[in-house]
Amino acid sequence: MKKTDLRSLIFMALCCDLGLFTKKLISPAANFITEFLHIPGGIATSFSLMFLVIAAALMPFPFCATIMGIVQSLLALCFGMTGSMGALAPIGYILPGFMIDMVFFFSEKIYGRRNNGILISSIIASITACLTANFIVFRLSGIVLLVYALVAATSGSICGLLGEKLVERLHPVIGSDKATAKIPYKNKETT
Repeated sequence: MKKTDLRSLIFMALCCDLGLFTKKLISPAANFITEFLHIPGGIATSFSLMFLVIAAALMPFPFCATIMGIVQSLLALCFGMTGSMGALAPIGYILPGFMIDMVFFFSEKIYGRRNNGILISSIIASITACLTANFIVFRLSGIVLLVYALVAATSGSICGLLGEKLVERLHPVIGSDKATAKIPYKNKETT
């Protein structure tokens, strides 16, 4: 693993915490929508995963999102924020983090830069979290599972677009020197 500085570690820890606690903050509003659609969730989780995507985009370390997913799962277990998955909740945090890392890996290999993977990684991580929760707890099938996955993909795309804007704004302040060459953003003078 590449050497990390204290600023990067603090930023990643902050993103882990923000992912957990903002999920609790927006859950009541998200539950209003999901109860109307009669599906278990997917909206608050996508918002929570957005912080992992942002950190992984700004800190180009191998398996950054997976490590942060492990940290989030440990924090969730310690704080009793496991939801309906109980002791299997770490799977629901680690698999989406792994998928984020895979999307960024392939984005970097194919396009030579990470910022092409922000939107896609958010969508895929949201769908992965949805399918993981369904496999462990809900056991939905048919049209209900399809609606659940579509809501997760839609909220993942909205959070991915928001994540792209936040990465663009945070990159000059937080982005590491290693990320500068890999995440070229539009310069205000060229637009």
